[in-house]
Amino acid sequence: MRTGVAMIAIAVTFTGVVAPTPPVQAQGLLDALFKSPAQRKREQAAQERARQKVAAPKRVKQVRISGPSYHRYKPDTLVQVAFSEIADPVVTAGIDDMGLAPLGIDAFAEGRPALAELSVRALPEVAKAVIDHYSVHPDYVWVAGTAVTDRARAVIEVLDAADTVGLSAADYKVEVPADAFDVTQGTERQKELMAFEMKLSVAVASYILDATRGRVDPNRISGYHDFKRKSPDLVKQLEALSKADDPAAALLAQNPQGAHFEALTAELKRLQDLDDVARIEIAPNVMLRPGQSDPELANVMAAIEKKGSDALKTDHALLFASYAGKPEYDQELVALVKAFQKEAGLKPDGIVGPATRRALVGITNEDRIEKVRLAMERARWLPGVLASRRVFINQPAYTATYFDEGKSELSMRVVVGKRSNQTNFFDDEIELVEFNPYWGVPQSIIFNEMVPKLRSDPSYLDRLGYEVTAGGKRVASRNINWSTVGRSSNIGVRQPPSSSNALGELKILFPNRHAIYMHDTPSKSLFERDTRAFSHGCIRLQDPRAMAAKVLGSSVDEIGSHIAGGQNKRVELTSKIPVHVAYFTAWPDDSGKVEYFADIYGRDGYLRKAIDATEDARSS
Repeated sequence: MRTGVAMIAIAVTFTGVVAPTPPVQAQGLLDALFKSPAQRKREQAAQERARQKVAAPKRVKQVRISGPSYHRYKPDTLVQVAFSEIADPVVTAGIDDMGLAPLGIDAFAEGRPALAELSVRALPEVAKAVIDHYSVHPDYVWVAGTAVTDRARAVIEVLDAADTVGLSAADYKVEVPADAFDVTQGTERQKELMAFEMKLSVAVASYILDATRGRVDPNRISGYHDFKRKSPDLVKQLEALSKADDPAAALLAQNPQGAHFEALTAELKRLQDLDDVARIEIAPNVMLRPGQSDPELANVMAAIEKKGSDALKTDHALLFASYAGKPEYDQELVALVKAFQKEAGLKPDGIVGPATRRALVGITNEDRIEKVRLAMERARWLPGVLASRRVFINQPAYTATYFDEGKSELSMRVVVGKRSNQTNFFDDEIELVEFNPYWGVPQSIIFNEMVPKLRSDPSYLDRLGYEVTAGGKRVASRNINWSTVGRSSNIGVRQPPSSSNALGELKILFPNRHAIYMHDTPSKSLFERDTRAFSHGCIRLQDPRAMAAKVLGSSVDEIGSHIAGGQNKRVELTSKIPVHVAYFTAWPDDSGKVEYFADIYGRDGYLRKAIDATEDARSS
């Protein structure tokens, strides 16, 4: 007992504590006195870790990268032509209305004062070009003496026929002065001829501009269109026309040249000469299966009778004669529908759905005329003369065609972007072919499709064999906190060459800001489908080796040898080849026959609105 008391006394003396302490403080004192060195070391380490601990990363909201959008079209604005810049403000002598001296040798100079009162609106480029031309060449182009020239009349015939090449004659309408006039009214005749001269030059320059580049700026329609708008030298063109032996032919030649535009022009005339026949309407959402009952069946029967071949109608003549409009879809009617489906190249399953409805309803002549007109407008966005060696991809047709010396040498099926990942419409040049390619995953796929999976399964990409980089350094996907990854995270993903690589054996590159190219694919079955809009925007080729051989000027066997080694390899073309990633719902085949295709992205409607807005702006 004395020993315990003595120890407490010593402890109190040692600490210098003479006053009573609260219980908690006393307990802390005892802990400090009796803890082992190891315990104290562990506590100090824990305290140090707490000080150095970084706040937990903040979870970032899921990022989604959206594609381009469609716009409300804003047409070009017309401006007043500044004729005052070329009008002569000084009249040096009075004009004698009793004679025609002012219409003599220097008639243009005598008539310039009349320009101060002339009011004409035009596109800005046209307005400037006309003033620039007459500033340098102050003379009549379309008038001689007191009359309109034959050259002018020939040019006006081209302007009046603008509808035949997909333009609008109303945009270039010029009233021609009558041949007969009162010779005592020299001043008025002079004004009339000067106004005609300027209005015709404005109309001609406007036609040149529209025929060359189109009336619509495609880039204002949507972010899916990517064209540098053409800027023809209108001053040079006006001068050339003024000196041309045949100005009418020279003016007409401003339209796209080549077999494709000739075919569209011929098709437009053919359609306009036909009598339009009203089509039979079938409800857009029809879905009729054998054994069901639907009042739309009567319209289906009427459409088959109209669209079916003579042989089909002969084989089922009794059924057509006895059908009284009943809604019950019985086996006899199913057999008729199957026969029509087989004839139309459809799966003969007897189900009346979207594909069968399209085949039954078809399109009217007016519908075709609209498609051809839109095709002629789009053709103006392409080069005026297509290169003799080129690759032409038509998205609505799901085809890619290689041309050499202007002739089709290879054509194949393709898969294009789905509606949510539309393929862009643009021109470029093929530069190289990459064999056993890496697939650099686009940021839109990384954030829209991969990151949501990686947040719950960080090892997802590791298992698939994808390479991941963060800030340019290679990392394992499992070591990234994907919940904190956002647009500024600088994450890259690529798939190494392999038999399962999304790009297959090769890709054909024409570097562009849309990251679109042609490539192989492991998903070969999609080429058997009629509708082939399944990709993220790139062009999948049915026969990539054949296309690679054409663009490289080699053989399919040589292409195979590049692939056989399994190594990633790039081969540059000896000369670049133009490629048109195009969108035409009407386009001629190799024989010149115009074919029609479904508007898979709805772009016809947007172009029609743009043309309507343009016509409204020009007529207001």
